[in-house]
Amino acid sequence: MSTVFIAFQNTDEVRGIVEAIMDDNPHAVIDMQPGMVKINAAGRLVIKRASIEEKLGRDFDLQEMHVHLVTLSGNIDEDDDEFVLAWKH
Repeated sequence: MSTVFIAFQNTDEVRGIVEAIMDDNPHAVIDMQPGMVKINAAGRLVIKRASIEEKLGRDFDLQEMHVHLVTLSGNIDEDDDEFVLAWKH
């Protein structure tokens, strides 16, 4: 199975985003690096707007993630509610 990943700058706001991602993707693995948080997942990684809003305690537009984004790997499928990373074979 192919692995996808997403990496963010390590900031206070990103910590809530990462918590939400990990809650929704228990198979994912966090790789903490200086200044960066990378989340690796076998198969696919689903990022849900509603989960992030719950962790941050405010409305959240998934486009806000791009401000904190360092890099990612995988094909993107996104709408207003979910951002999904997976390899299309």
